[in-house]
Amino acid sequence: MINYLIINVLIIIFPLLFSFEKRISYYKHFKPLFISILIVGGCYIIWDAVATSRGDWWFNHDYVMDFDIVGLPIEEIMFFVTAPYSCIFIYESLLYFLNDRQFNYDTRVFIVPSLIFIVAGSMFYYQNYTATVLFSCALFFFLAMLAYPNMLKSVIYWLYIIIVFIPFFIMNYLLTSIPIVLYNSEAIWNIRITTIPAEDFFYNFAMLSFYLMVYLFFKGRVAKN
Repeated sequence: MINYLIINVLIIIFPLLFSFEKRISYYKHFKPLFISILIVGGCYIIWDAVATSRGDWWFNHDYVMDFDIVGLPIEEIMFFVTAPYSCIFIYESLLYFLNDRQFNYDTRVFIVPSLIFIVAGSMFYYQNYTATVLFSCALFFFLAMLAYPNMLKSVIYWLYIIIVFIPFFIMNYLLTSIPIVLYNSEAIWNIRITTIPAEDFFYNFAMLSFYLMVYLFFKGRVAKN
């Protein structure tokens, strides 16, 4: 069956149809978008392949096509393209329709959650997925504080995170309830929101933040040139 393929199509169909809409002109940002997908998506595919090979999670082949790349269903590879394509479209739409503002705080306050994520990840070192997502959140905050502090101050960034969590919740629910993806109970907390492991929320936050951070970096470079 092609359930996962259908989910990928549903993720990208609307942004794809409106990529050439004149007001947002998403197509003008394809270069930094594809660089971000290549860099961040490449890193997450490697993580995904390693995690799958060690049994942190696996895929129900009743709902994916019988075609794998580096041990992952082709639909899983597609996800690392369709998800950022659509989510950054949401970011650019917010940027167009709303005036971005900056929160008035020192971004060094994010040292605290970063350290909390590091400590928590160290405490759960024996749970592969749990530890990795917590460390990835810490890494994002540290890199953002050093390289892109204005992103952490951006109202649009935090609004972007809140909004994209809505479709991600729906998508994760479909993936875990059908189920298309199954998790090793020894690799996670076994705390679930409906059928979604709690770790997935940290995973999505870090992943979507990394995609956006790299996208904004290269968008700025392209604009300067």
